Formats: sequence, structure tokens, C-alpha cells
Amino acid sequence: MSMLEVRNVSKRYGNGPVVLDSINLNVEAGELVFLLGSSGCGKSTLLRIVSGLILPDSGTVILDGRDITSLPPERRNTPMVFQNYALWPHLNVFDNVAFGLKARKLPASEIRKTVEEMLEVTGMSEFAKRKVNDLSGGQQQRVALARALALRGSILLLDEPLSNLDAGLRDRMRLEIRRICRERSLTALYVTHDRREALSIGDRIAIMRSGRILRYGSPRDLYRRPACRFSASFLGDAGFIPAECMSADGVTARFTSAIGEFTVELASQPIAPEAGHKYDLLFRPEAVEIGVPVRSSNSFICTIADSVFLGEITCYVLKCGDFTLHANETLAPDRVPDTPCLCRIAPSHLTILPQEDSLIS
Repeated sequence: MSMLEVRNVSKRYGNGPVVLDSINLNVEAGELVFLLGSSGCGKSTLLRIVSGLILPDSGTVILDGRDITSLPPERRNTPMVFQNYALWPHLNVFDNVAFGLKARKLPASEIRKTVEEMLEVTGMSEFAKRKVNDLSGGQQQRVALARALALRGSILLLDEPLSNLDAGLRDRMRLEIRRICRERSLTALYVTHDRREALSIGDRIAIMRSGRILRYGSPRDLYRRPACRFSASFLGDAGFIPAECMSADGVTARFTSAIGEFTVELASQPIAPEAGHKYDLLFRPEAVEIGVPVRSSNSFICTIADSVFLGEITCYVLKCGDFTLHANETLAPDRVPDTPCLCRIAPSHLTILPQEDSLIS
């Protein structure tokens, strides 16, 4: 049985549009699951329904085998880390972390032991007596995390907890959250609109749009084999080559396009192509090999129209006649603009998607 089961949950505010449309989601024990989507997709509403801050119009929420749909937040054992941390400014770090434990009327000795343990886990022990307003944003985030961990919930809920931090601190804190969750075998449901957070530390990702879950799976599967253009573009930079299927034998398929012919491996493809039908061939910019020495399957001639140096990678704009595509290269050599070069995309790095994609409208 899953730690968390969301069954056919729907929500609408008044006469407005549907915010959640028959959502189904399972979170296994020990998983760090991300709800990923743009603003207004329903991800925060879903998290608040799990926490009990909002009641669904229909559907059921099961936590650790128990129906908690109608229970108030204080009876759910679902501590949450909020986007703005929601710390008490008049209390010091120790008392902020102890607040929920005191509300449960636990013995003072147990409270002290638990708080000291959580401050140690989050690296905040030396700041126990400091007021939270005297802390940096990253330190406040650690206090909010320690407070939630102290309650030893069945599941940890995180609502965009890193959105107020600068980029470098976000990178460090997301690794800290993953470390803590793994070391303590925590089950967590994490809301974000930042694909890097979800891809870098998530066990599974639910991509949400317009109150629905479009795809649910591991970061690698969703990135490498998305089932629609929206999911592909939301998880990272994506290029699409319009092409027509010439043949398919169950192992590979051959396509013709404006920039040449392509062979595609059919293993793990989201759809099975048919000869004579038109598709989009998805590729990631890092899959484009620039300057291959000899012409071979899936190679094509292009011209480097522009480039942007970003340190760890160089981003190129490639022109193939009237067709433009983008490529990323690590440790790139100096390439001369407007010089023809031979490029290639391996058969295993192309994903077949339907051209008519109703999820993009």
C-alpha cells in the first residue's frame, strides 16, 4: 500500500474554473515526489488538500492506510514547510522548532531532545538562541525544515520552500533537503515550478497543467521520453523536427524531413509510428553532435549562425536551409561562425511525438 493515495480529487473555487480535475496520485514510502507546473496549474491547491488546509469538492485522500479527507490539519500528521517559512519573529530558533511539539503537550525533556536532534540534522545547533529575524534566508529555511521534521510526520509537505533564495543557495539547499530525506527515509511531497529542483533531487515527478497530471514518472524517463510537446518543453530545452515516417519494422523506424533522413530506435517510444504518417521528432540540444568527421545515419549539413558562451556549455544556433535548431556543447572548441559543418543526432536520442498535440493549445 502507498504511503499517500489521492483518489479522484477535484476542486473548484465558487463559480470559477476547475482547479483540480479528478486527480489521482500515489506516493510510496520513502519517496521524494515533486508536483511540477507553472503558476495556476493546481499544484499548491493539491498540496493544501493533502495538508487539510483546503477541503476537496470530491475525492479521497488516504495517508498510511487511513482516510484523512475530512480531518483538520492538526490531526493529519502532515507537517508543511511554507514558501515564506512562517516562522515566529518573536521567538528564537529553539522555540520556533519546539512550537509544534509544545502544542502537542509533550514532556519538556522529549521536546528538548527532539529539537536538539533536528537542529543538528539541519546544521543549526549553534544558532539555537538566535532570533529568526537575525538569520539569513538560507538559515531561516533550515529552521522551517527543522520545525517540520521535529513533528515526525507521516509525510513531509514542502510548498516552494526555496523560491525566495538566490540561485547558488537554492542549489545548496536542494541538496541538503535530498540528503536529509534520504538519511531519515522520509516520504515527501514537494511543490515547485523549478524544473532543476525536480530533476535533480526527485524520485518521481508529476507534471501538472490546468488541474490535471499530464505525466507521472522518474526524472530520467520524463526527460528522455516525454509523451507530449508540453511535457517535453516544460522539463527542458527541446527541439522538434517535422518528419514523415517512411517505414517501421518494430525495432527502428525511418523518417524523412526537410534536413535529411533519420533512423529512430523504437524501444521505449511513447507512440508506435506508422508509415505515411507525419510526426515530430523531439531532440534535446545536448544530443546534437557538432562537427562529426564523416557522413553517416542521422547526419546533416548545417551552418553555425550564432553562439553563446555560458562557461560550462556553449549554445549554438544552427541553420539547415530554412530550418533552425539549437545545440549545446560542453568543453566546446572555438567554432567559426557561418562555416558549414556536419552534425548528427543518434537514433536513441530521438523521441517520436504526434504532430497534432491537443495539450499545447
